[in-house]
Amino acid sequence: MASFGIWLVSLLVQVLVFEQVQVSGGQESTRDYFKGSWVYDTSYPLYNASDCPFMESFFDCQANGRPDTQYLKYRWQPSSCNLTSFNGIDFLLKLSGRSIMFVGDSLSLNQWQSLTCLLHKADPEAEYTLERTGGLSTFTFPKYSVKVMISRNAYLVDIVNTDIGRVLKLDSIESGKLWKESADFLIFDTWHWWLHTGRKQPWNYIQEGNTTVKDMDRMVAYEKALRTWANWVDTNIDSSKTKVFFQGVSPDHSNGEDWGEPSANSCEGQSQPLHGTSYPGGPVPAEEVLEKVLGSMSNPVYLLDVTTLSQLRIDGHPSLYGRRDHKGDDCTHWCLPGVPDTWNELLYATILDQSS
Repeated sequence: MASFGIWLVSLLVQVLVFEQVQVSGGQESTRDYFKGSWVYDTSYPLYNASDCPFMESFFDCQANGRPDTQYLKYRWQPSSCNLTSFNGIDFLLKLSGRSIMFVGDSLSLNQWQSLTCLLHKADPEAEYTLERTGGLSTFTFPKYSVKVMISRNAYLVDIVNTDIGRVLKLDSIESGKLWKESADFLIFDTWHWWLHTGRKQPWNYIQEGNTTVKDMDRMVAYEKALRTWANWVDTNIDSSKTKVFFQGVSPDHSNGEDWGEPSANSCEGQSQPLHGTSYPGGPVPAEEVLEKVLGSMSNPVYLLDVTTLSQLRIDGHPSLYGRRDHKGDDCTHWCLPGVPDTWNELLYATILDQSS
């Protein structure tokens, strides 16, 4: 009975997940951008890393010595429709006088960096400014009066310093004041840091209400935090003025058994996507939690359902080439140009759908 309930929730969410589809409070559409496959296309990539002088070095896999280039040549092809070609000038004109803010972890940074490169490539002679204050980076195109920002907030909920140490507060979002006041489009993301333990964990305790614990089931904590975020969106966002998106869960590829290659210990050496439309390892549990929370909201939130299409890109990570010394094996982030460009093609197509 429980499995039937999970299946039913999943089915309902799939019905509500997009083209123009609002996960909550919206009308359905017949097109689905997120079911499809990767096809080889010699017109790709949409830009070269050399076109993007402000790119973070850990995304520039070619400059870091990655020897293959085939991974740059794949385009996402939905099964039931065609994806609108990305037009950076058109996007800038549609955004004129407005701002986009990404809020989340380093996967949000990945998507933000991709979008700034795509837009700069569209009008490379246009002046731009890039400013960073604390955890906020702002990329501005004065010619178009457009700002593309990222607010680094890995958990969305607050981490505060107390007498007992740093506390992750599952029911508090003080950072929301910045989000509410700064953007016309908000794109949220959280998941990756919920798995961190030991020295990579940036907090000492978890608190909810008057209860403080040393740790708890991370999926439970993740859902509690998402529900705090959802309540914040429902309470604070005027959907007639601000459009809200959620990036979805970006997968990693650290275990070859997940894609049917048990001998692969990581994504190292992968040079092409998986064929077909489904991932052998199945869905990411965190994505199912996210869909459940989004489905309970009263405000419209648009899910950029990038999980499956990204799962198929076992070749898209920096692996050894996130650093010039080739130390580490990054199978979490994505090379640029690369997979996050597709996320932004989907974002562009969705914004077009909303405005039509």
